[in-house]
Amino acid sequence: MCLQKCELLAPAGSMEKLKIAIYYGADAVYLGGKAFSLRSFADNFSDEELAEAISYAHAHGKKVYVCANIFANNSDLPRLEAHFRLLEDLRADGVLLSDAGALRLCRRVAPRLPVHISTQANTLNAEAAAMYRDLGAARVVLARELSLKEIAEIHAALPELELEAFVHGAMCIAYSGRCLLSDYLDGRKSNRGECVQACRRQYRIQNGESGTGEWYDVEEDGRGAYILNSRDLNMSRHLSELEKAGVCSFKIEGRMKSEYYLATVVNAYRRIMDGGFSEELGEELNCAARRSFTTAYAFGKDGGTEDYENAPVAGKCTYIANVCGSQDGIVLAEMRNRFREGDLLEVLSPGEYFGKTFTVGELRDPLGAPCEDAKLVQGKYTFACPFPLREGDILRRRQ
Repeated sequence: MCLQKCELLAPAGSMEKLKIAIYYGADAVYLGGKAFSLRSFADNFSDEELAEAISYAHAHGKKVYVCANIFANNSDLPRLEAHFRLLEDLRADGVLLSDAGALRLCRRVAPRLPVHISTQANTLNAEAAAMYRDLGAARVVLARELSLKEIAEIHAALPELELEAFVHGAMCIAYSGRCLLSDYLDGRKSNRGECVQACRRQYRIQNGESGTGEWYDVEEDGRGAYILNSRDLNMSRHLSELEKAGVCSFKIEGRMKSEYYLATVVNAYRRIMDGGFSEELGEELNCAARRSFTTAYAFGKDGGTEDYENAPVAGKCTYIANVCGSQDGIVLAEMRNRFREGDLLEVLSPGEYFGKTFTVGELRDPLGAPCEDAKLVQGKYTFACPFPLREGDILRRRQ
């Protein structure tokens, strides 16, 4: 299997994460400006940073899609108009929208800016997809609740319309993220980018109609009942089936995830797309913290999407350091978790040294003095390594 005609689309919550996504093989990234995005708590990009991000991506032959997928109020429209004009001027490769008014406004004031319909719009059928096409959308990000069969039906009806689908990462217990829990419980509007993931909390059920206020037992383990908590999507085994159904862009969730998570997942999917799924690459997706996996609705309506566990599953590797460069057998790396001389470390890389291990030797601290223990967080340490590693490679330790 080779899926080079399909696009690997990765999240970029910051400029550093954008560079990591591109380094590890993403064909395109999606990100948000300081307003109008549904991830207000990500670092996000100022107007100047948007310009830098788009320029950097284009210089590397990659694309940038900008999220502006809030459901807009009247007061948002003047700023949205200016934002759309800016994105068109910066030659963004697309803008993600959910709101019909924002779509109409964008097509009027920035006609050369490609429009992608966000998953927040809950596109579940061919008629809805056709409507967005007729309104000027080039691509629809499909609702996560669709099966492969339903995706294929939409593609058959609209072969000229690009279809994008999530393949990996956290899911929302509500229909494609249209949730009121965060707003109701915390005053933070999910559809304004302020979700506090209230669905991840423990809940009990009380009868309010009988007048007794009786509490009902909910089946649980010793950690509680997380009845609204969703699993993580993982379609890594089924990319060729998605392609056959008509999906042209495989989307990874995670603008709030760590640099290590992003590198791990993008690297695995890039290798699967280029060379086919293997058990080793499937296992690679267990190397970063996650929730238990599901294929959700791809093969039917009951995909076992609920996760009744409290905490994420710990990754099988510890994120140790970011490689800053190497020369003459000596690596310079910025520490993320403590390591020592003599430790066995493993390389995470898009290159040929992926998965290689070595023993840390001749460890020196940021001042160049010999040491046995790298314990200064974000301190830059040097040590012997037999591989000519590159800036952007990551070092980790198996558990």
